[in-house]
Amino acid sequence: MIPVYYYFILSALLFFIGVFGFVTRRNLIAMLISIELVLNSVDLNFAVFNRILYPGQLEGMFFTLFSIGVSAAETAVALAIIINVYRNTHSDQVNSIENMKM
Repeated sequence: MIPVYYYFILSALLFFIGVFGFVTRRNLIAMLISIELVLNSVDLNFAVFNRILYPGQLEGMFFTLFSIGVSAAETAVALAIIINVYRNTHSDQVNSIENMKM
């Protein structure tokens, strides 16, 4: 059996990699992937806390499934926006959005 704190270490690692990727990247797709890493770390925490606090119940798993559904919808909307930005500016960089303000 894997100790529980390994899951917390993995979740923290995913979270900080996602935050670092979001802050340092200027590519819209890379930023979206970084946001997904942060959301996956939250899902992992939901599942682990459910396992620790309520071992016979499934509330944390339902929160995890709901969060996965919300992140899938968020990804679909974000990709639609990124495709629209690319069609208008022929670039997938963040500063190409600033050019659309005119």
